[in-house]
Amino acid sequence: MIFEVNGKGGRHMFLPVTMKDMKNRGWDEADFVLVTGDAYVDHPSFGTAIISRYLEANGYRVAILAQPNWKNADDFKRFGKPRLGFLINSGNVDSMVNHYSVTKNKRKRDVYSPGGKTGNRPDRAVVVYSNRAREAYKDVPVIIGGLEASLRRLGHYDYWDNKVRRSILLDSKADILMYGMGERAVLEIAEALDSGLAARDITWIKGTCVRMKKGDIISQEDDVILPEFDKISTDKDAYCESFALQYRSNDAVTGTRMIEPYGDVCIVQNPPQPPLERHELDHLYSLPYMRDYHYSYENEGGVPAIEEIKFSITANRGCFGGCAFCAITYHQGREVRSRSKASIVDEAKLMTELDGFKGYIHDVGGPTANFRHPSCAKQKEHGMCQHKDCLFPEPCSQLKADHREYIDVLKAVRKVPGIKKVFIRSGIRYDYLLADKDRTFLHELCAHHVSGILKVAPEHASPRVLKNMRKPAVEVFDRFSDKYKAVNKKLNKKQYMVPYFISSHPGSTLDDAIELALYMKKTGFIPDQVQDFYPTPGTLATCMYHTEKDPFTGRKVYVAKDHEEKKMQRALMHFHKKENRGLVKAALRKAGREDLMEVLLR
Repeated sequence: MIFEVNGKGGRHMFLPVTMKDMKNRGWDEADFVLVTGDAYVDHPSFGTAIISRYLEANGYRVAILAQPNWKNADDFKRFGKPRLGFLINSGNVDSMVNHYSVTKNKRKRDVYSPGGKTGNRPDRAVVVYSNRAREAYKDVPVIIGGLEASLRRLGHYDYWDNKVRRSILLDSKADILMYGMGERAVLEIAEALDSGLAARDITWIKGTCVRMKKGDIISQEDDVILPEFDKISTDKDAYCESFALQYRSNDAVTGTRMIEPYGDVCIVQNPPQPPLERHELDHLYSLPYMRDYHYSYENEGGVPAIEEIKFSITANRGCFGGCAFCAITYHQGREVRSRSKASIVDEAKLMTELDGFKGYIHDVGGPTANFRHPSCAKQKEHGMCQHKDCLFPEPCSQLKADHREYIDVLKAVRKVPGIKKVFIRSGIRYDYLLADKDRTFLHELCAHHVSGILKVAPEHASPRVLKNMRKPAVEVFDRFSDKYKAVNKKLNKKQYMVPYFISSHPGSTLDDAIELALYMKKTGFIPDQVQDFYPTPGTLATCMYHTEKDPFTGRKVYVAKDHEEKKMQRALMHFHKKENRGLVKAALRKAGREDLMEVLLR
């Protein structure tokens, strides 16, 4: 059975998932077999879809091996021997985050699997899949990428093992690791392999890491030699040094080659790829995606992850927000690029023709919805500042805060026939919004793009914690809150805000958690859900969690690691719930703040 639809660009279909699908296309072999830990969803919110369609657009044949049986190598032979190699990712989320909560308990649902069922991928999926692929065909190149590989590309602290693990390139025994957004890198790798080069000789491509013997590395003048793995795995100061060097070199303009020694072997990280420019992003998002999960999952209830993103539009990439707990800086980079208005409007028009569309665009955004441009004019030539943030501790004097183009895009999407409402559900940086002297965007936001509740992320109220989060002072959020309420009042709209807060973030003591509870009591902002800090690879906050230091200053950072204290900090964020009264009382007693019993518990 070949499943075809009429869509933009004519008739198209899912990429092959069986040998029969390949034969129906007239293929004798695939150039690449793309292995993924997610179910097959051909939507541009999924890395598997973007990489496979991009390769297809450049003339390569790609077969999709989604959630294979990893107990042996048989499934990895489903399409026969790929001509050029295996491409492997764990899915849209790190497999350990996908499987376990912050308390390290097994999750009961996997939204990236058919019917939301768990158990369809292994722990540390990239490592397991890579070894199975190598077992299936020993001489076929194995290239790993996606979020799990990208954030684990060098030595990194692993929360689940509670130790520093070595580069995933070594554990997976892969030939090449792609980090960041991999379109340019994967095409360059494909062209190199297609020309007859052996994978072991493809060592120069930007946005990749390779394994090399120390004696085979030809030194370059600007090489950055990181502390040896043996050192960072035992010495937290060395770990901090390594993290700071990596963070500051993660820029396409100023970044240099980095070398991490492991005895006689080294992981060589080439400089980052430049971000895709507007015309390249427009092309990428115009490819013939099916924009749905594979039809074979229908009887299992489909793939739940499609529900939020099927009618959402990715408008930009990259983020200069710099939040300490976010991995976007390390993965997508700090430089922002966006799609053109025409490209976004074309996608909105296409959505109106899809089954199930009821007139509502769920989101037009990205990592941060209201970022459309690089934060300042200097970046394309000079790169991002290595020792300075764009928004923290306050907006830089060079920051270009301008929402005019975003407003124009949103107005154009609203005018598309068949569209009733356009929501913005990805994050809004309210400090960036306030830095724009023109208040038109806030009016447009309240008038047209809020579904009754605006979700924002102040994250905390304590100055000490916010400093470690690299977030603006709570007074900035208060100022935004006042303006949001005033605009809604003027518009005669009953619209509210739900703030996100994080408990037990590095830097947060019981006193800080109490300060947050008092802030919530005063303002009436009581969150529906509470998020505990989750140490995931690649973030500044995870480095702080592991080392209990700020890697840039060496300043000591308090970290709540005791299970009971973490429960107390969490309970203080829901101090109004009866089931939390005992923990709140215990927290107040431990902090010597019994005077607040009546204030928080009455």
